[in-house]
Amino acid sequence: PLSGKVIPLSEVTDAAFSSGILGKGVAILPEKGEVKAPANGTIQAIFPTKHAIGMVTEQGAELLIHIGMNTVQLDGEGFTSRVSEGMKVKKGEVLVTFDKKMIEEKGYSLETPVLITNADDVADIVETEKDFVEFGDSLLTVIF
Repeated sequence: PLSGKVIPLSEVTDAAFSSGILGKGVAILPEKGEVKAPANGTIQAIFPTKHAIGMVTEQGAELLIHIGMNTVQLDGEGFTSRVSEGMKVKKGEVLVTFDKKMIEEKGYSLETPVLITNADDVADIVETEKDFVEFGDSLLTVIF
């Protein structure tokens, strides 16, 4: 869903993510201020603060993309949602844009966890071995 440096989930600064309680996956330190749909699916949730998106892929993987750490405190400042709950999206469609520079200047980390939240319902999740991904690269492979 993003281009940037891949960070193992265990190295994310927020324990709620690094512990795996919220789901399995990785984090990305984004190069650009946009999140795109990583697959065809349906938007399940857009947080009112627009810093997090929940979606379900056509195959049934439930994703949470959480832009930055503690960015909920910005109360939506710097985030623009391009989609709404219940909307069907195609791979590559822009979901949210964000002001990367402003968020960093306010002291927030942009570590962006990309999680499979229904990990217990799938056979396996294989993470990329790449250190850097471009949008469209395989980040997480979900095996049902």
